[in-house]
Amino acid sequence: MSVHVREVLQLPILNRAKLHTKLVPNQVEWISVIESPVENFVRNNEFVLSTGVGCTGGVEDLEGYVKDVIRSHASVLAIATGRHIYNIPDRVVKLAEEHNLILMEIPWEVRFGDILHEVFQLINLNKEEEKKRAESIRQELTNCVLNGKGLQEITEIVYQSTQIPIAISDHNKQVRANQDFDRYLIDALNGVEEITCTLESLVLQGDHPLAHYMEKYKIGEEVCYQLTILSNYKKQGYLLVQPHTESELDWMALTILDHALTACALYFVKENAIEMTEIRLKDNFLLELAKTEREIAPSLLSKAQLLGYDLDRDYICLMGQIHQKPNSNDSTPAETSTYQSTSIQSRNYYIQKEVTFAGGLLQRETMTTFDEGEVIIYLEVDQKTYSETARQFLDLIERRLDELLPGIIVLWGISSFKEGQYHFHSTYQEAKTALTMGGEKHEGRNRTFFNDTRMNRLLMVLSHEEEVASIVDQTLEKLIEYDAKRQTDLIHTFIVYNKYNSNVSQTARALNLHRQSLLHRLRNIEQLTGLSLLDADDLFLLELSVRLWMLKRIEK
Repeated sequence: MSVHVREVLQLPILNRAKLHTKLVPNQVEWISVIESPVENFVRNNEFVLSTGVGCTGGVEDLEGYVKDVIRSHASVLAIATGRHIYNIPDRVVKLAEEHNLILMEIPWEVRFGDILHEVFQLINLNKEEEKKRAESIRQELTNCVLNGKGLQEITEIVYQSTQIPIAISDHNKQVRANQDFDRYLIDALNGVEEITCTLESLVLQGDHPLAHYMEKYKIGEEVCYQLTILSNYKKQGYLLVQPHTESELDWMALTILDHALTACALYFVKENAIEMTEIRLKDNFLLELAKTEREIAPSLLSKAQLLGYDLDRDYICLMGQIHQKPNSNDSTPAETSTYQSTSIQSRNYYIQKEVTFAGGLLQRETMTTFDEGEVIIYLEVDQKTYSETARQFLDLIERRLDELLPGIIVLWGISSFKEGQYHFHSTYQEAKTALTMGGEKHEGRNRTFFNDTRMNRLLMVLSHEEEVASIVDQTLEKLIEYDAKRQTDLIHTFIVYNKYNSNVSQTARALNLHRQSLLHRLRNIEQLTGLSLLDADDLFLLELSVRLWMLKRIEK
């Protein structure tokens, strides 16, 4: 904290002081009595009192002493004349003027103790006034946030108090508020403008704690300063200031900026809390809508509208099961590491973002929630084109997710279109069934429509019949035991063999087996089941038993 030198010179104790240099707008932060040698005993903006006792050797000694005071960045040098020094030489006055050091002469009879007392009193009084003003601004900034106002109001208060251009951006460096700050500099900092942006070391004058946390950027010929907004050690955003000169960042300005940082952190915490509450409300609403069979009453429609949902549109349900990709050619170790380091919250954020983007691109309403590793989406569609819309929608999402989250894959189940409104629970059940029954029929694909599961649904009904279950067990019992005991995969061998319509050559190539090895496996299947793979009825019985057995496994 400091006072203007003009205020100091107006003190009654200095009425008889004689000013030898021009009055420049220096600030006074402290006052002390320092004789030669000066060394490092004088600090910035100090009012120095001297009797000249160490300068009795001539003009050169006095000139050397004044040079030391200048190097210390003092504001004022007052020399008591009449005992050791009787007059101040012109060359010394010229030296002081050249370096903006205010040089004055004090009569010998004026006591230094009285000067120290008066100046300290003035500095302390000014400190108290600045503290009161800073506290008033702090309270105003805090109330601004607590009363529901935003970042723009914060910048207005800071600008009115300091006259320093200011801007506030979030952690993504998106500008949220701006008060006279050069937009060109913001774009340069964010890499939008192709211009060199250099981070320079910064040593501000004064001892304000905030000075150690400021970053100074030189952009072309312009300079600006950046402070990071933190809350619980988490980066929330940035506060940017653009003073005309570095001297504008005095104690008062830095204190106001410090209070602004606190207000911004409070605002972002409040904003995050509101956002998280809104997300939880939306999640709970959609999960209840999907999992509960309920009447869509007017009150529910009103609640949906408050959350930004329009339930009167036609929707299908898409249910995605999120998996981490195995180590494959599709993902490099670096990509897998990137995924593993990504939190579930971040992953869901990106998926939600891409769902919203794809819906906007197709001009379709979407409603999204997450439930234990699964994403549930309601997508607005038309009856005739719903399957094509769903494919386009998922194409957009997956194309962008492959770039953002290369370590994951999403398996999708897609409901049918139902005429009429409010089929949220039934379409959810269909999407869940489609996802569960995707199975072997859609091997290599990650999407299953409910309408493509008719055969599996029919077989699922049969699998619950006791007599049918007994036949399946008898048919496959020895085959299952053999696979478990020998660590073989005869059931999979049969599935591939049946897929290629009993063609041995194609099956061997698909399984990467020698023809004789495949024939050996097929003979084992016949011996263990007692069925002939050349008999149509036996082949049908084995295929049906395998499919029913696999569906039972999926159901479990």
